Order: sequence, then structure tokens, then C-alpha cells
Amino acid sequence: MKIVFLAPFGIRPKGTLIARMLPLAVELQGLGHRVTVVAPPYTNPEDAGLVETVRGVTLRNVTLGPASKPLAALSIARQMYAAARDERPDLVHLFKPKGYGGLAAMAMVALKETGIRQSPLFVDMDDWEGRGGMNALHPYSAAERLVFQFQDDWLPPRARGVTVASRTLQTRGWSLGIAPERLLYLPNCIEDLTPVSGSAARQRLGIPADAPVLLLYTRFFEFGQDKLHRIFAEVYRRVPGVRLLVVGKGRNREEELLLAKGGELGFAPALVMGGWLEPADIPAFLAAGDVAIYPFADTLINRAKCPAKLTELLRAGVPVVADAVGQLAEYIKPGVSGLLCDPDHWQEMADRVVDLLLDPARGKELGTVGRNYLLQRFAWRDHAARLDRFYAELV
Repeated sequence: MKIVFLAPFGIRPKGTLIARMLPLAVELQGLGHRVTVVAPPYTNPEDAGLVETVRGVTLRNVTLGPASKPLAALSIARQMYAAARDERPDLVHLFKPKGYGGLAAMAMVALKETGIRQSPLFVDMDDWEGRGGMNALHPYSAAERLVFQFQDDWLPPRARGVTVASRTLQTRGWSLGIAPERLLYLPNCIEDLTPVSGSAARQRLGIPADAPVLLLYTRFFEFGQDKLHRIFAEVYRRVPGVRLLVVGKGRNREEELLLAKGGELGFAPALVMGGWLEPADIPAFLAAGDVAIYPFADTLINRAKCPAKLTELLRAGVPVVADAVGQLAEYIKPGVSGLLCDPDHWQEMADRVVDLLLDPARGKELGTVGRNYLLQRFAWRDHAARLDRFYAELV
């Protein structure tokens, strides 16, 4: 089949296209389909209008239109619809029922209802987009919030099929009246890449080869900052020579707050700020950690998420201590492939981290089992095959 993926944004710097759409497209092409990704590159405007091939998948970046935001939205949506139509696809799969791609999909639905033939539409939900979800997290205007809430409610029930990245979103799909046979649980998965050594990253960061390293791979907004500061301070107090490696970048200058709290609570000498990295550099930096934490507040947004960063950590073979919230409990079997904690008790997470850092052999074993557990249950190849069958049943 010819398949068009409608992306929510461009390939850089956000992760949905690289972490979810692209590996899925690669696996579908391996099954004999041809996939074209149509993207609005407002996050990487230098690629506007560019057609490129990424890992064998055609990526068409539309142009960004006029400066006026409403006019630009209509222009981008029109281009995305036209680009999808020009491919003459057997189906169109929209990733995120919102924004420019959502407008293009709404046009498809409206035209179909007037009797104009359209390709079957599938919708992917990987976040809780509307009220209480991403609408509350981002500084959208009141008009944008209304549009996104409407799209999130209106589009999925009108699609031929719906894929969801989490069990919480699966429940939401059912609440919208989507029949179980039209809904597929499609979590974020991994490709089986050979683990790399973290020694070069340690050397680059000035971390001694024998220093125990606690790793945080994050965007900061998924948990309370006070919890992180307390954990770092406790681990620094109890683990001699520890380094606290932070990979990632916050949205609201959380790194500056972390550095300030490090000075106040005493753990600043152990902080190593890796910052935002190019995707190709990330595996080596993750491998530099001996133990990773994944703090995750028990919120609606987090329960609906399917964190690709956690899958990257587990694939790297790093033992993970995470909060027992939402999809994290799908990826980690407690005590076997990782450790889960009560999200309301930072001391529990700190204690478990200290235990693993002081027992490297147990940590290494836990990391190995965690990687194997993930590969056995969350491989893109297996879930792409399920999606292939889902398409076949509904198209």
C-alpha cells in the first residue's frame, strides 16, 4: 500500500517524528509498503519546501506560508492536504489530532461527507491534547486551546481507525465512542541497536572512569523540581565520588534553578550538565550512566504519555529507577527489569538509587534484563506488523 503519514511538526528538534513516526515508517516499508511523511517544519524552518530521504523514507516539508498566524495555518493545512492527495495513497495516518495536520484531516473528513472520495483516514493519539492535558502545559492562546480541544474530540471518532500510545489514551478512545476493533494500542517501541560504550562521553565530560554516575535524561517539566533537588542532594551525601549527569534541556530555565539549588544544598560539585544533544550523540551519553532516574509526577498528562526517553534509557542497558505512573509500569517489571517507586515519596527513589550505585553488579544485571525485557515486548518490528494487520482489517 501507499501510505502517507501527516506529521505534527518537523524532524528537528522535537522527537515525535524521529522516535515514533520514522522507525514505524521504516518497518512498514520493510513489510512492502511505501510511506511518505508530510511535515510542517515550523520547528526547523530552514527545511521548508525541502523533499529529502531519511532512512529510505521520503519526507516532504511543506512551506510555511504568510506571517499572519491564522493565514499561515490555513496555508500549511492546505499544502499538507494537497501533498497527501498528490501521493494517491491507500490510506492517510495523522499523527496527533491537532494543529496543521489536524486541519488537513478535518478537510478530508468534510469533503468525504459531501461525497468527494478521500483516502481512508487513521489518527494516532500520543498525548492528552485538550483540557487538562497539553492545552494546560503550553502557552497557547484562548483560540488555539478551543481549536485543539475541538480537534482532539472531533477527529478520532471520525477516523477509519485510531492508534493510541498509552493505556490511558486507549480508555479515552473508548470514551469517545470508538469501537474496540477500530482502536489499536501502539506504544512507543525501540529498534534493536547495539549498545555503545559511554567511556568517550565520560572523557568528553571530564568524568573519571571509576566514578559512579547517576543519570537524568529529561525535559524537566514532567516532575516537581524540588523532588529532583532533594534526590540529588541525598545521593551526593551518601555515595562517595558520585557524579550527577543531566542530559536534556528544560523549557523554563530549570537548569539555572538546578545549579542554584546545587550551590544551596551542596551537590553543585557533582553536577555535570550535558545539555541538549544531537540524536546521534545521545546513546553514548546515556551509556555513561551507571543508574538512571525517571521521576514522573502522577498527572493526567503523564498518565497519557508514552515516554520515548525511557525506552532509550532501557535500550542503553542502564538500570532505571522510575515512578510507577502510567506507561512506566508497562515498560518496567518491578524488581526484574527496573525499579518502580511511589511518585509522592522522593526518599524511596533516592534510597533505591543509592542501593544500586553501591552495588554495581546488581545494577548491571538489572540493566541487562531491562534491555532484554523491552526488546521482547516493545520492538518496532513486532508492533509494525500489528499495525499492518490493523490497516488490512479496516481498509
